[in-house]
Amino acid sequence: MSLERITKELVRELARLRFGPPVSHVYNPLEYAREPYREYLRRFGKHPRQIVLVGMNPGPWGMAQTGVPFGEVCAVRDWMGIAAAVGTPARLHPKRPVTGFACPRREVSGQRLWGWAQKNFGTADVFFKRFFVANYCPLMFIGENGGNLTPDKLKTPEARPLFAACDRALYRTVEYLMPEHVVGVGRFAADRAKDALDGLSAKVGGITHPSPANPKANRGWEARVAKEFRDLGIAL
Repeated sequence: MSLERITKELVRELARLRFGPPVSHVYNPLEYAREPYREYLRRFGKHPRQIVLVGMNPGPWGMAQTGVPFGEVCAVRDWMGIAAAVGTPARLHPKRPVTGFACPRREVSGQRLWGWAQKNFGTADVFFKRFFVANYCPLMFIGENGGNLTPDKLKTPEARPLFAACDRALYRTVEYLMPEHVVGVGRFAADRAKDALDGLSAKVGGITHPSPANPKANRGWEARVAKEFRDLGIAL
């Protein structure tokens, strides 16, 4: 099953789900930003890949704008060479606009992750010969006041079918890409990957999330993850 087909199936499954308070709005970039995401898959989603990095879910100034995981605008447009039309969510929160590649805000997590990739591998083509980057959950959850709600904060009855669909998509993605290593970016993604990928041969581990909300990430994130990759047996 190709990554595009896996994506279509996941979008179909997630469209059935409903979320109540404290969630007031749900964005799915795989729907309204499908063109840049499709280009991302076309250029960089070929198999096999040695390492798959897995994030949690879209950030408001990253994948929510570009459709690409950790999709900080400058990195996607200037480093990856991707810039395609982006629509808008069906219900737009006034405090969480979507302006696509015209977004003036920078996403720190994406700046750090893709900046690290560029520093260590130079070009996107070289990086993606070994790596693929995915998000476990493609949905962004927004509270009434515009705050970002992560999937781990959802009520159990709502999280259960969401996680089941995302588990299936991640399993199929890893089955297709056939990596030696799957690395969760942050504890949540690492834990979900361990559960979802039971039975596959890939080694599952984790690295520190680059979010500025994570105190560890603000104290030498690149040096920290270099050691974490070494500890996982991954030579960069």
